Amino acid sequence: MRSSKPILLVEDDRIDAMTVKRALKDLKVTNELVHQINGAEALDYLRDESKKKPCVILLDLNMPKTNGTEFLKISKADETLKKIPVVVLTTSREEQDIVESFNLGVGGYIVKPADYKKFVEAIRTISLYWTLSELPNGE
Repeated sequence: MRSSKPILLVEDDRIDAMTVKRALKDLKVTNELVHQINGAEALDYLRDESKKKPCVILLDLNMPKTNGTEFLKISKADETLKKIPVVVLTTSREEQDIVESFNLGVGGYIVKPADYKKFVEAIRTISLYWTLSELPNGE
């Protein structure tokens, strides 16, 4: 990714989190990966003024405590958080989840491929897009 800002991964599944970390390493993405295991922890991280805001949030939907949809409703209603790009990275192919995610302002929705090579390609696509994408100043 172009920015020196971290990538925030909001994912409760340890294996999926390790797969994202491995894919970013294989793609030589040098941004720090900050991992939070649910939406509540991610919101705490994002609201902590001492933490650097991420360049992009990779968000799972199906998590305990505060799920991805709840996280989106809260973060997109917050003036200081709503401009941070969010890409849903989930196993859900449910039309309702896709529509609701876009209604809540996500920048993309990707179903996690089971095959590692396809997973790396999905992460490469996210990385390439957010490398080329212009973000508002100060974000």
